[in-house]
Amino acid sequence: MAIAELTQDVGANALFCGGDLYEHERFTPDTAEFVRTTFAELDPIRVFLAPGNHDWFGPDSLYALVKWSSNVHVFREASLQPVELTEGLKLWGAAHRAPANTDGFLDGGFRVDGAGVHIALFHGAERSWFSEQGEGKQPHAPFDAQQIAEAGLHHAFLGHYHRPKDAERHTYPGNPDPLAFGEDGERGVVLATIGSDGSVTRERRVVASTTVQDLDLDVTGCTTQQQIRDRLAERYGGLGGFARLTVRGDLASGITIGEGDLRDVLDEFDAVQIDFSRLRAGYDIESLRREQTVRGQFVNDVFDAGLPAEQERRVLTTGLRALAGRSDLEAF
Repeated sequence: MAIAELTQDVGANALFCGGDLYEHERFTPDTAEFVRTTFAELDPIRVFLAPGNHDWFGPDSLYALVKWSSNVHVFREASLQPVELTEGLKLWGAAHRAPANTDGFLDGGFRVDGAGVHIALFHGAERSWFSEQGEGKQPHAPFDAQQIAEAGLHHAFLGHYHRPKDAERHTYPGNPDPLAFGEDGERGVVLATIGSDGSVTRERRVVASTTVQDLDLDVTGCTTQQQIRDRLAERYGGLGGFARLTVRGDLASGITIGEGDLRDVLDEFDAVQIDFSRLRAGYDIESLRREQTVRGQFVNDVFDAGLPAEQERRVLTTGLRALAGRSDLEAF
């Protein structure tokens, strides 16, 4: 809704969507009606939709079932098809017609025809950007950046990657609202102005309604649980949204800490995920390994076992607490 409102506010001539507008397996009649009315209310602003791999075009897709208003154009073919936007400006769009195995739309010697400015709208994976993503995305409808110019296109507006990118001849806006922790880059709506020579100027506008934050807390040097809580409140008190808190550092041997001890400090957040995997037990391990005691033998046996680092930390902490006669054996 925020995107539609911005489209009207800036007086845009058209709204482009490069796919993944919804999830094919999850949409409901309510979803369909919401999308239909939102786009209908934009009339006479034209809306162009290029289905992606999550919202692929088929006979039972939202795209096929909705009776669209006259200002909405859905690209339905698995090859790039032209639509005239204005005199001398043509838009080429295509659709995924299956959730996987869609070939590159720029493959097979595709080339635009006619004079004027030619731009494209589709859902696809630029190969060099794909190698940099590290976000588990699959290379649906892959292409190489140079294929855009080779096809005679001046620019391509693309969907698929969550991370935004403004390249010389193509644009990925990124998802407008954060979908997971760790997403970086200024994502949102791209306001594009297309010149008569095919040049494109871009301005990004943030429209996200959800705040997702990665928080980091180093507990090294804290000698009481309250000091840890105070340090957390000092750094992140008053913030909101959704958060992932990573607790790291050396935990003093006399301190116990669990999720419940920290959650109430962050009660202004809608939800908090807490990760203790980078927290280290506050023991002088090297000194313990030199001890000619049961405790020293235990520490050496754990190290000799070749356990993964996180499991090794938990076993050491639990075992050393047990040998000290403590009852709080759960290791974080």
